[in-house]
Amino acid sequence: MNLRKICFVVGWAALSLAMTAGAGNPPANPKTGAEKAMTTNYLSLPFKTIDGHNATLADFKGKTMLIVNVASKCGFTPQYEALEKLYEKYQKQGLVVIGFPANNFGGQEPGTNEEIKTFCTTKYHVTFPMMAKVSVKGDDIHPLFGWLTEKSPLPGEIKWNFSKFLLDKSGQLVARYPSAVEPLDKQLTDKIEAALKK
Repeated sequence: MNLRKICFVVGWAALSLAMTAGAGNPPANPKTGAEKAMTTNYLSLPFKTIDGHNATLADFKGKTMLIVNVASKCGFTPQYEALEKLYEKYQKQGLVVIGFPANNFGGQEPGTNEEIKTFCTTKYHVTFPMMAKVSVKGDDIHPLFGWLTEKSPLPGEIKWNFSKFLLDKSGQLVARYPSAVEPLDKQLTDKIEAALKK
């Protein structure tokens, strides 16, 4: 074997070894919430309740879920009242409303989890499950909302507070509605009733 062939073989072996060694290395940059959601079952993505307990959507499996990003100082904040009425109306049939406070829009959810809980329970008598504050857009987006807005069957960035995501009993996202759609709007309640019957 001449010198040129020897150099080629040695060089190719070194390149192959380098590629193999690097294949299992993690990426240099940390994953965003959306990227984490890509590689994880979204029903098992962890979050905290407003009282600090661990939770996942899997805890509500078998129920029809309405996920809402909420805020205490928004023009849509009075929707809390209608969300509670919706929950009371359909709870026994298997609906759960899940509120996720977020401060992404106009700084309209500045309070602590404790302050948010007090506000919701005293002003609007909320009894549906409330979760700890999360981010629903941007670089620090929570992985669950990364999945809802980027990897779900109905992708699209959340535009404002009180966006609504409806998941059926199997956990599939079947509909989403913008802030202006009231919780007791017929287009939403019809979809909830259809999901509850499945």
